[in-house]
Amino acid sequence: MTLTERLNAYERLMRLDKPIGILLLAWPTLWGLWLSSGGEPDWVVLWIFVLGVILMRSAGCVINDYADRDFDPHVERTRNRPLASGLVSTREALALAAGLALLALLLILPLRNLLLIQLAAVAAFLAASYPFTKRFLAIPQAYLGIAFGFGIPMAYAAHLHAVPAIAWWLLAANVFWAIAYDTEYAMVDREDDLRIGIKTSAITFGRYDVMAVMLCYGISLALLAYVGWRIHLGWAYYAGLILAAGVAAYHYTLIRDRDRGRCFKAFLHNNWFGAAVFAGIALDLYLLNRGG
Repeated sequence: MTLTERLNAYERLMRLDKPIGILLLAWPTLWGLWLSSGGEPDWVVLWIFVLGVILMRSAGCVINDYADRDFDPHVERTRNRPLASGLVSTREALALAAGLALLALLLILPLRNLLLIQLAAVAAFLAASYPFTKRFLAIPQAYLGIAFGFGIPMAYAAHLHAVPAIAWWLLAANVFWAIAYDTEYAMVDREDDLRIGIKTSAITFGRYDVMAVMLCYGISLALLAYVGWRIHLGWAYYAGLILAAGVAAYHYTLIRDRDRGRCFKAFLHNNWFGAAVFAGIALDLYLLNRGG
């Protein structure tokens, strides 16, 4: 294998060719950064978190493929992944994941924030352990939601050196959003997952999967509305939530027939749910800071 081919295999192992995971991790992190700073984030902190999102999502993908290396060859969508196809060895994968996680840790050390470092250690544990939860948790997507939303308490720690209760409510909203979008993703692989014995929310919810997805969207939006009420956000924030609700309603039209291609389209489209919420937060705080 040439150097170019090896680098391409590493890129695919880290899913840098599929940025949806980075976006789904980035949006709740940005929610936390903007809310914890009153709409005026420290730009050094912002760039550290953006780079950290990319590094930790990449490390998480590598660990996920390592954990699923015996399952992926039997799933149509994953059989050509670098580890499953033998392009990358398990030793290479572990070294790559460790290197990415170490870089993410080194990024935050200059901030000299002990609470942030402690939370980063928890975040690393969540990212590394999530792939293995599919063996025993009925809804591993809830664990994913905690892992993908842990940038929220970290953002508060970075700006405030504390994690107030509102950060955990925001994290809870992200958990239900993650259950919604990752159930859509799991609906794509349901038949393969049943055959190989992996647990997913799509299997657990069974024939109530579509209803469960929409219920989780609803709970997520309700929790986000509660966050806005608690911290006295204005009309622009709620306009963002209405836009996000419209995105969720569109997803219903995609998943109601359980067509695999349309379910995957709904999953990818969740970028716009997160973006709508962030747009509402950013605009509302911008107007507030300028007396609007």
